[in-house]
Amino acid sequence: MIEKAKRLVRSGRVERISHDRFNVVGDHGTYTVFQGVDGRVTCNCLGFQSKGRCSHAAAVIYLTELFDKQNR
Repeated sequence: MIEKAKRLVRSGRVERISHDRFNVVGDHGTYTVFQGVDGRVTCNCLGFQSKGRCSHAAAVIYLTELFDKQNR
């Protein structure tokens, strides 16, 4: 899941829509990921709804951590 998340970020398939909302183009559709002020993420894909985690959410976490590291 982590490698897939990194691949999504590297291929430009994660787009920040607003401060807390991202669109992620996955292999089976485009999903919306929300990130709260506490850093928690939620995704509207079926995988996240059933398991509480997915590569789309992981991609957003990875992207925001990269951004934070670059802006320190």
